Amino acid sequence: MTKIGVISDTHGLVRDQVYDLFDGCDVILHAGDIGKYSVLEKLKKIAPVIAVIGNVDKDGWAEEIVENKAIEIEGKSIYLLHNIQELDLQPKGQFDIVVYGHSHQPVNEEKDGVLYFNPGSAGPRRFKLPIAVGIIVIEGCGISAEILELSG
Repeated sequence: MTKIGVISDTHGLVRDQVYDLFDGCDVILHAGDIGKYSVLEKLKKIAPVIAVIGNVDKDGWAEEIVENKAIEIEGKSIYLLHNIQELDLQPKGQFDIVVYGHSHQPVNEEKDGVLYFNPGSAGPRRFKLPIAVGIIVIEGCGISAEILELSG
């Protein structure tokens, strides 16, 4: 079993609740709009981090971070990007999971055999959208995912 913490749109903020919710995670995926390098440093204290840049990640520290990433965890293929509107491939048949952010709106839905997962925004509250992170668990052939709302 592999437990994956999923976070996006932190915009420079790591809330204390994240440390508890991601405790026991084997890896953390950050789907962009990191905001500050210190966010990655804080998350790395919990588990290894795989991150992509978002549209606000323009400073020098972000130059080394890619726009999208294809990874494999426990035999499941995952495509990580910031903005789903910039998805330039057909995930069906290629990927089991597409993880993204940008919209600040949590999404946990399966379409054509692919899990589309947006944990929502974990950063400063935007409008009336929830503050949230996600957990994906891969166990054997199965994938389960949940959105976890944080208190604001």
